[in-house]
Amino acid sequence: MAAELNALTNWQFHQEVPIPNDIGPLLVPGEIPVAAYKTFRDSAIFTDRRMIVRDSQGMMGKKIEMYSLPYKSIDMWSSENAGTLDFNAELELWTRVGLIKIKLGRGVDVRRLDSLIAHAVLGTLGH
Repeated sequence: MAAELNALTNWQFHQEVPIPNDIGPLLVPGEIPVAAYKTFRDSAIFTDRRMIVRDSQGMMGKKIEMYSLPYKSIDMWSSENAGTLDFNAELELWTRVGLIKIKLGRGVDVRRLDSLIAHAVLGTLGH
C-alpha cells in the first residue's frame, strides 16, 4: 500500500544569488557558506554542513523564521529538471523528520544544486 507523502514544507528557490553578508552570526566556528538562493521573501544558504532557509514574515518582514537542515539528516533526495511545458524543476529531500519539497525557478541550475546536495550528503563538500 503506497501512501502519498505530505511535504513538511514547500520552498521555492528562484535564482542563485551572492551569499548574504549578514550570514556570519548564523554560522558555527569553521562553518563555510558555499552557495545561496533567492526565496520568495528571503534566502536559502548552503554551507559545508547544512542548509539554512530564512523566511521573512509579517507586513514589514521583521519577523524571521529560520530552518536549519543538517546534511546528515538527509536520507535520500531526488531532482527533476523542468520539462517542455513545465517551467519549474524540483528537488525533494527525504529527511529523518519527513519530506521537504523545493521548487526551482528558471534561474536555478538543477544539476548544480543536485551536485551540491550530493557532495554535502556524501561528505565531500569543501574537500
